[in-house]
Amino acid sequence: MNARADDYHLSEPDIAHLRVPPHSIEAESSVLGALLLDNAAWDRVGDLLVDSDFYRHEHKLIYAAIGALANASKPADVVTVFAQLQRMGKDTEMGGIVYLNQLAQYTPSPGNLRRYAEIVRERSILRKLISAADEISSGAFNVQGKGVDAVLDAAMQKVMAISPDAAAEEWEGMDAGMVQLLDRINDAADGTSKPDFIPTGLKEMDERLDGGMRPGELIVIGARPSMGKTALAMAIGINVALNEGVAVGMFSMEMPKAQVMNRAMSLVSHIHLSRIKRPERLKDYDWPSITKTVETLRHVNFQVSDRSGVNINQLRARARGLRRKHGKLGCLIVDYLGLMDGTDPKMPRVYQLEEVTKGLKSLAKELGCPVLLLAQLNRKVEERVDQMPMLSDLRDSGSVEQDADIVMFVHRPFKSKPDLGDEWKYYAKVSIAKSRDGEPGYFDLMYVGENTHFMDWPDGTPIPTSQVRVARGAKPKGGDL
Repeated sequence: MNARADDYHLSEPDIAHLRVPPHSIEAESSVLGALLLDNAAWDRVGDLLVDSDFYRHEHKLIYAAIGALANASKPADVVTVFAQLQRMGKDTEMGGIVYLNQLAQYTPSPGNLRRYAEIVRERSILRKLISAADEISSGAFNVQGKGVDAVLDAAMQKVMAISPDAAAEEWEGMDAGMVQLLDRINDAADGTSKPDFIPTGLKEMDERLDGGMRPGELIVIGARPSMGKTALAMAIGINVALNEGVAVGMFSMEMPKAQVMNRAMSLVSHIHLSRIKRPERLKDYDWPSITKTVETLRHVNFQVSDRSGVNINQLRARARGLRRKHGKLGCLIVDYLGLMDGTDPKMPRVYQLEEVTKGLKSLAKELGCPVLLLAQLNRKVEERVDQMPMLSDLRDSGSVEQDADIVMFVHRPFKSKPDLGDEWKYYAKVSIAKSRDGEPGYFDLMYVGENTHFMDWPDGTPIPTSQVRVARGAKPKGGDL
């Protein structure tokens, strides 16, 4: 054992000088030796290491053999591991039973096994980082006609894939998956688990979404202009930032930051937006609300970027930066799809939008947060008697419907038919036209245009209909439009 270890015993300055990939033969030997002596130790390292984390080829083979035996609840010692390697036809590649015996005698302290495993993992990450850096360097020297944004995005993906968080992308079998699912069900039933959803702050919407938005979901909010899709997304985003205490990012390609801040102030303070935009119109009684709202919103982690015409690579880079700076994200708001560009502006618009929607779905999974994508609808909806939007009204791209987990539409009858009675003024109907894990349906919201504020429809307040007023619940939700 000592002869083999001494052959590779180099100080870190020596390794850097010789360009030998970072590794620790001592740590690798210690991990394997501890596992050969105590099979129960597998539970302490099995979640941390895979065979590819080991530098020496024979160590990869031995760790894989130990793992195969441990996962089959079979003893893993010098003799059984050698027999397993023989069955695999790898016994001669790893030095034979003599080398296994040397490993079993090598471990300095089995009690430090976890730390030895961490060293092996750390050196593995460094090797992957070096490999990624070489690929990034080669890609930068030879762009092959790609734009700099595409080259940068590919480089960031290579680096992000090295992160331990990327383990979420590995294969998972039904055996482990079902055990974890049962644990989650039991914990949720006992009230001891943290929900796997993010409430929107709108009760009826949360009810329709089985609790709220979920990490990795692409949620499309579609509407005709001025129906309130931005207001609804902002209401959700500010509710999440306020109530859940997590960061929310908004890519506002239509409105400048100052306009977003005006809306946020009006939404939370309930002061008419026109008075926020024209401070000389403010009343004396508005100032306490303004002061209180400023103090509230100053401590809310709601981040806004108002750069226009970004493509999916630029948006991904900014979203990743937001995640690195602020940690977990409650949601991302993209306002709106029609203002985004493809990475190749020469491509047909349909293909550009398809690239965007696929990229946003991938980004939602990568960052582990829901993405709210606002989308414009075509004019055909205005030609129908019932102007409640449907999936075929999504503008320009069928990929929106295909890539989205949830598609919801906002319709305010009073906006499209101003001659309706006053009872329609604050009424908004939301349709969930697609829900990958749920059922489509409708629910009612109240929209206060003066504050660009969506809220739950008040209990006990009649729902407007085209015939007569009826108490809420007396007929199907939403009434007749």
